[in-house]
Amino acid sequence: MDSSAPRESAGTVVDVLSKNGINTALTILGNSAVLVSESSGTPELADMLEGLPDVARVLRVAGPQRLTSRAFREENTRVRVGKNVQAVFGGDEFVVIAGPCAVESAEQMTGIVDLVHAGGAIVLRGGAFKPRTSPYSFQGLGLAGLTLLAEQRRRTGLPVVTEVVTPKDVECVAEESDMLQIGARNMQNFELLREAGAAGKPVLLKRGMSATIEEWLLAAEYLLHMGNDDVVLCERGIRSYDRSTRFTLDLSAVAEAKRLTHLPVIVDPSHSTGKPHLVGPMSLAAAAAGADGLIIDVHTDARAALCDGAQALDGAQFADLMEKLVPLLGALGRPLAATARPAGSLASA
Repeated sequence: MDSSAPRESAGTVVDVLSKNGINTALTILGNSAVLVSESSGTPELADMLEGLPDVARVLRVAGPQRLTSRAFREENTRVRVGKNVQAVFGGDEFVVIAGPCAVESAEQMTGIVDLVHAGGAIVLRGGAFKPRTSPYSFQGLGLAGLTLLAEQRRRTGLPVVTEVVTPKDVECVAEESDMLQIGARNMQNFELLREAGAAGKPVLLKRGMSATIEEWLLAAEYLLHMGNDDVVLCERGIRSYDRSTRFTLDLSAVAEAKRLTHLPVIVDPSHSTGKPHLVGPMSLAAAAAGADGLIIDVHTDARAALCDGAQALDGAQFADLMEKLVPLLGALGRPLAATARPAGSLASA
């Protein structure tokens, strides 16, 4: 519908569609009402609808995607995250998110955040709530972890992304973070997707370890259907028979997702490979494949980490990776997103 159309105009269109046997769902994206149906209707019906008052355009889209498809929005969506420092995903700049897999203590967070800030990361990551395969593994600090993340945001000004695990936690996580992460294990937790989509915060949606590209994009469709088009997709590896790496990083999915959707796509080389010596090469490969950014695990003492320490980079490894990214991104015609850093440089970090 036209952005200035009164709400009753959408009701008129719904009535016309209903009389033609087509059920619709109403979504508000930005300032516009969007009516979505799984049925494509006929070309004649589409022509008639376009003649109705306040109808801006009618799209007949092939395949199951609707709001996430390139047909709906041809230009790339730019997702802005943060206030004092703003990261823009899907634009010209390449964005790096970095930090520990899990928030463990104030001292741990300060040390790691200083490292990744000096190295050039523009968004902080850290899990306060951790869904773990074993019930006996560290599950995160919960609300105390959120408080520690918020303290680092106040100290550095950098925006924070952290995972939300259950629908009931969405509100409190949204209050203390700049971006909500939906993890791989929750990609098809549809109630969580609905709550996160309605929270009014950008969402980072990781691909499930056994999910097809279509299932991944349709999970994002839930978020847009709830009125949230500030969605960033994250490829983080899929299951395969090969046990040499933790998962198999599917970089072909990055290029294919970029073709199919207008949403930004980033890559998690840490969880996908599970090995620090592979994080650097796969980060460079992700950039070359067209990814809009990276999310990387960094720790000051990986051997003592309470969660996924085996895959974390130390400060020197992270600084080395960031140095190598700059000329590659330059060759690709896109700069590395940067913010003001504390005393020191990449070389000395």
